[in-house]
Amino acid sequence: MRTSAWLAPGPSRTLVVAQLVNTMGNGAYVTTSALYFTRIMGFTAGRFGLGLSIAGIAGLLAGVPFGHLADRKGPRNVAASLMALAGVATVLFLFVHSWWAFVGAAVAYTLFDRGGYAARQALVAAVRSGDDLVTVRAQLRAVTNVGMSIGAAVGGIALQFDTRAAYLTVLGADALSFVLCGLVMMRLPHTPPTNTGESAAKGEPRLAVLRDRPYALLTVINMVLLLHAPLLEVIIPLWIATHTGAPKALAAVVFVINTVTVVLLQIRVTKGIDALAPAVRGFRVAGIALLGACLVFAVSDGRPAVFATALVLVAAGLHVYGEMTQSAASWVVGYDMASPGRIGQYQGLFNTGMAVSQLFAPALLTWLLIDEGSPGWLVLGAVFLIAGLAMGPAVRWARDTRPAAEPATAAAVPR
Repeated sequence: MRTSAWLAPGPSRTLVVAQLVNTMGNGAYVTTSALYFTRIMGFTAGRFGLGLSIAGIAGLLAGVPFGHLADRKGPRNVAASLMALAGVATVLFLFVHSWWAFVGAAVAYTLFDRGGYAARQALVAAVRSGDDLVTVRAQLRAVTNVGMSIGAAVGGIALQFDTRAAYLTVLGADALSFVLCGLVMMRLPHTPPTNTGESAAKGEPRLAVLRDRPYALLTVINMVLLLHAPLLEVIIPLWIATHTGAPKALAAVVFVINTVTVVLLQIRVTKGIDALAPAVRGFRVAGIALLGACLVFAVSDGRPAVFATALVLVAAGLHVYGEMTQSAASWVVGYDMASPGRIGQYQGLFNTGMAVSQLFAPALLTWLLIDEGSPGWLVLGAVFLIAGLAMGPAVRWARDTRPAAEPATAAAVPR
């Protein structure tokens, strides 16, 4: 698909519009939620974080069963329903008056949001109508950055007012964004079930992905590479402030560069990563690029302002290139290695890696990189490189275990 055609009428445009609507609401929520629940509701930062962690752990369990539900009932209806339910759960935050009520609402929100994400991945595969799947995913990722940025700007307005009414307005808008997202999805063509339960009747497990060890290994390797995600939001600002002489405002510049780069170049980077062979090479390139970023960050330790600024910008460029390449390669592997008819539950497991990274990686990386300094960056860089190189053997193992009737791609996997 040509990048200039990504707003052409059809299922792809509908998916893009749905994603844009939802991420604008999410961007506003993410920007304001911490201050609302601590300043207005009076929760301590520790209790607020604990509540989110409890919800995050619950969210880890949502992907596979809700993805399986999408396979059994049809991904469009399930995805739209879960989006609407996530909107209802967001409304619950408007009536929270105790910490336990907050935890309950957060758990419901996270379950429906993560479950809806798994169902949406099955929906993308079901309605792409000949569009290159990786290109469609690249479009969705690019528009996610656009939507989150717009939402963050709206949230910034609420932060300026810093009133209960302003924060509640943002929560209401986020709830509405989920409902509107579901309604837009219902404009997509009907998607019939892909798994009618015949496999269970034959004695096969309902949640077959939980017994697919090769696919689990692919998920783990991808999860390791996803450690790049918390670097942007958590680690790089702390690193700039505590380990370099660069101005603290450089963290905002790096964030803007990352966001704009993904919006402008994600689709272009995915060109050619449309089968397993180039996807495996993409993982290798991502591992090398992320290793390079870690090495440059390590060198920036203790450097004066001008030198540190230059090094951080170079590292940020390597980081975003590795991020975009890893994303494109993961979309191919995650879909091509999934069992036909079970895309939802397989995507539910594969995308658990991002949830795990968001839940546990910030604390781990803060200790490794901020506390330990340059040696920590060297360790992380080696981890990225090993993971990038390990994906090739893991993909070959997964392909060797697939029945002949389930070829993922005609291209051979490079050794």
